[in-house]
Amino acid sequence: MQLSATPYEERLTAPRSWWLVSFLVGVSLALILLPFGTLPMLGGLAGGTAAAAVVASSYGSVRIRVVNGSLIAGEARLPVTALGETEVLDPEEARAWRTYKADTRAFLLLRAYIPTALKVEVTDPADPTPYLYLSTREPDRLAEAIRTARATAS
Repeated sequence: MQLSATPYEERLTAPRSWWLVSFLVGVSLALILLPFGTLPMLGGLAGGTAAAAVVASSYGSVRIRVVNGSLIAGEARLPVTALGETEVLDPEEARAWRTYKADTRAFLLLRAYIPTALKVEVTDPADPTPYLYLSTREPDRLAEAIRTARATAS
C-alpha cells in the first residue's frame, strides 16, 4: 500500500462552545428532575451532559483525508484522478457557495462553524456531482495535498 506524497488528515471537531452547551443541557435536565430528589437530579445532570456530549462529538468527528490516491471526506470517497481544479474559499466566498451559489447536485461537507472551505471540481463524466464543497480550517494545505496526490497518480 503506497501512501500519497503529501498525506493530509483533518478532523472537523465541534467548537468549544458546544461542550459548554452540552453541560448546560445536563444542568437543564437536572433542574427538571430536581423535584424528584437529589439522586434523579444527579442522574439527569450526568445523563443529559453525556447524551449531549455524544451528539456534539459524533457531529464533530467527521474527517477529511487525502491518502492512497483518494480524497475521503465524510461519506464521500473519490479517486484524485476524478478531481479537477480546487478553489480556496475565504469566509465570504464560502458563505456564498453555501447559500445562493450552491448547486443542489453538489456534495457539501458543511460545518457552519468553520468559516473557510475548499471547492473541488469533479471531472468524472459518470458522476453527476459537479463539485465538492468541503469545510476545512486549512484549505490551502488540503488543495496542495490534492494537487500533489493527483500529480503522483498521473
